[in-house]
Amino acid sequence: MQLQVGTQTVRPPVVLAPMAGITNAAFRQLCREYGAGLYVSEMVTARAFVEEDPKTLRMTRFEAEETPRSLQFYSVDPAALLAAVQRVATEDLADHIDLNFGCPVKKVTRKGGGAALPWKRDLFAALIDAALRGAGGRIPVTIKMRVGIDADHETYLEAGRTAAEKGISWVALHARTAQQYYGGQADWSKIARLTEALAPYQIPVLGNGDIFSAADAVRMMAETGCDGVVVGRGCLGRPWLFGQLADALNGNEPQPDPDLATVVATYRRHAELLVEHMGQHTGTREIRKHHAWYFKGFSVPRQVRAGLGQVESLDQVDEQLAQINLDQQANLDIATAPRGRTSKAREVALPAGWLRSRQLDSAEQAVLAHAETADSGG
Repeated sequence: MQLQVGTQTVRPPVVLAPMAGITNAAFRQLCREYGAGLYVSEMVTARAFVEEDPKTLRMTRFEAEETPRSLQFYSVDPAALLAAVQRVATEDLADHIDLNFGCPVKKVTRKGGGAALPWKRDLFAALIDAALRGAGGRIPVTIKMRVGIDADHETYLEAGRTAAEKGISWVALHARTAQQYYGGQADWSKIARLTEALAPYQIPVLGNGDIFSAADAVRMMAETGCDGVVVGRGCLGRPWLFGQLADALNGNEPQPDPDLATVVATYRRHAELLVEHMGQHTGTREIRKHHAWYFKGFSVPRQVRAGLGQVESLDQVDEQLAQINLDQQANLDIATAPRGRTSKAREVALPAGWLRSRQLDSAEQAVLAHAETADSGG
């Protein structure tokens, strides 16, 4: 099983979802060491990229061995997106561009971006036109979106058809609305409906939402007919999931989850890569957030968990890890539970009057003028 993205073949058809503060170069490298697929960078804003914000430029650098190089842009400004994608294409800075139309975070939707944006048909179409024009056929452009703003304002079928008609290379759907945030259960039937709706266009549909194991991915593809999967929260503290996905989607028995000694070694490798890529000061601070995910379901002393949340060097990481009893099995009820964000449904923050019309008015255009910040990172 495989996906084609431009001249690159993605085998198996598995994509790492962009996650702010997570899918940096170090984590992408670790995931590649365990499996195969396409690993997307953290989301960056088109404006910040065009204006050469230093943080954004660091986030969009790829290592020499990364292939395909995949970059996700967020934008509400067709002119900025055109310039950003054009630069990527002409300077050969990435092999694939993904557009974010699915972010449910308040600071994004309250300015009309992310999952709120497809409600405005004209802006959605203009952004896709701009990205495709900027790419000029040299690199593929894809989109990732949600079902809609809420159950009364679904946009995914119309947006999917618009994207397909304009020449998008694939459409990925997180089967939740923005209102659902990360709570409840993803409605995979929406992925099936989109797959059916886009079949005449012969472009791939990727499914996203509640893939926490290789079996979940196989079941999603079987139930929905989608062409591949996008994995987000399921790989937090579990980069070996990509190897298991490769096994399962190639028709083989997935390797079992590693024992605690291997989990500890992988966590240490993650810390090492973060320090290598970011330096000791930043790298050790970045690894602090990961210990709760890696050791989910294991008995780790409270003082060790607290210590891992305060490390300032790899030596301190080693000191804390040495205190963990490796002779134990994971509590599967805890270890296999959803990880990462599990926030329940919430009201979606939107610009005033956003739902009155499917077209932008002058007041909304004024809001959008300030929506795209000059920095990136979620």
